[in-house]
Amino acid sequence: MADNLPSDFDVIVIGTGLPESIIAAACSRSGQRVLHVDSQDLHKDVEEAGALQKNHAFVTSADSVEAAEAAEAACLPTADASLNTRSCETLAEQTQSSEPESSLAANDAEAAGEKENHSDDKATEEEPSENVPKVQDTTEPPKKNKITYSQIIKEGRRFNIDLVSKLLYSRGLLIDLLIKSNVSRYAEFKNITRILAFRDGIVEQVPCSRADVFNSKQLTMVEKRMLMKFLTFCMEYEEHPDEYKAYEETTFSEYLKTQKLTPNLQYFILHSIAMTSETTSHTVDGLKATKNFLHCLGRYGNTPFLFPLYGQGELPQCFCRMCAVFGGIYCLRHSVQCLVVDKESRKCKAMIDQFGQRIISKHFVIEDSYLSENTCSRVQYRQISRAVLITDGSVLKTESDQQVSIMTVPAEEPGSFAVRVIELCSSTMTCMKGTYLVHLTCVSSKTAREDLEPVVQKLFTPYTEMEAESEHIEKPRILWALYFNMRDSSDIGRDCYNDLPSNVYVCSGPDCDLGNDNAVKQAETLFQQICPNEDFCPAPPNPEDIVFDGDSSQQEASESTVISETNSETPKGNKDLGYPEKPSK
Repeated sequence: MADNLPSDFDVIVIGTGLPESIIAAACSRSGQRVLHVDSQDLHKDVEEAGALQKNHAFVTSADSVEAAEAAEAACLPTADASLNTRSCETLAEQTQSSEPESSLAANDAEAAGEKENHSDDKATEEEPSENVPKVQDTTEPPKKNKITYSQIIKEGRRFNIDLVSKLLYSRGLLIDLLIKSNVSRYAEFKNITRILAFRDGIVEQVPCSRADVFNSKQLTMVEKRMLMKFLTFCMEYEEHPDEYKAYEETTFSEYLKTQKLTPNLQYFILHSIAMTSETTSHTVDGLKATKNFLHCLGRYGNTPFLFPLYGQGELPQCFCRMCAVFGGIYCLRHSVQCLVVDKESRKCKAMIDQFGQRIISKHFVIEDSYLSENTCSRVQYRQISRAVLITDGSVLKTESDQQVSIMTVPAEEPGSFAVRVIELCSSTMTCMKGTYLVHLTCVSSKTAREDLEPVVQKLFTPYTEMEAESEHIEKPRILWALYFNMRDSSDIGRDCYNDLPSNVYVCSGPDCDLGNDNAVKQAETLFQQICPNEDFCPAPPNPEDIVFDGDSSQQEASESTVISETNSETPKGNKDLGYPEKPSK
């Protein structure tokens, strides 16, 4: 396949993270010749987790480069570290298996940006309907303990494990981009159905909408009025600066204490609505986060959030598909040896791939984990602690087993950080029926296991053969677990890298935020540097509006195109984000 690659492109993109995929789509849409390569593999990374903690081998010479030109190699790691792990541990609470747990992840390449054909999955497991009568829930076998570790390994293709755990704000930048570019046609989305709170060892549901507030049995009538009054103020807080001006330098938690709110309401607002920290978030940050939460309510569901079916890995793939539609070329699991830099101009001229092929380009977009150790020697990275669990039950059981939930567990010790928990059910197409896929995320203070295991122990119980026979276990059991650390380079500026050529653009890896705004902003900024004055990801024309040379009806079709573009307002409704329309009767 490498022998057939063209040798000249306008843009080469290395890495299939979300910002790189958006840039590839935008460049291809604007008429640039794009090559998009990636060599990441979750299976390989988990198997070689021990090796990832050691020093990588780096290319130190340009032996494969033609000596006829005055060039030197800007080195890239030959062994790419997609997890960027400081520690990576896989656990299985089952003694019968001697195979590494990565055998489950072997079938999950889509988590790193590549998806398998889902037709087999859809044929074997249909998405449960949102309108299934509750009576049907009681027909399922109550003994979920029949699901074992060996069974989930056997059914590994039914699991889609994301390395990054995020949700989409219904009025966030990514949703706007999906609609504007019409990329939303390539994906389907599911509402987050519940926002949960963890307080005094108890998991409870937080009322979100006005109807939920007034129907809630957790709040007294006085608390309901207090809450609605405060939330109304948050929606227009910028128009009343006198109400919070004196508290701008204090934390949002301290500000809430001055607003005649009960401790119960303060807890819900801080941790489940604003989702901010008690010690680090200032008043204005908290008010802004609360307003954003409320602004996103009701657009597509009862909560502000959406989740793409089959996982977050679908989003880069959607933009990659748009890039391919406009002529972009893809080479996955394709390594890069080095970049060739001209000594005189100090610009990057070409890429040398794993087969020694020299590929010329004008611009190079690189995810920062591909950069060499020398290039990043002055960079100080933050760390993100992550855990992924497969469990046999929900942290909050209800009549329906198809709930998608988000919960924030506050930090308990000084120096530690709040833990975000996202629980996915089988209808998200990320796990098999009867199981839940749980993602835990926080800013690192120690290793991932040290940061997250205390929360895991509070919410779940380990799986053992003896407990499997019991039907009185209150907490869901852990069937499979993975702890790992990822580096957060979202705050690293270009000036932090050594000798970076002017036509090499670096994309940071994922940050710890819940949304994707940083990735979209980054992609648009870099695109404008590559293609100044070009529209960023405009929608493709409709097939009926495409005009071919020599068409006698060219004038009429051109007018049709103008009318179509003029009337293309931002769509409203779930249908515009990939929700299938109801069949006509």
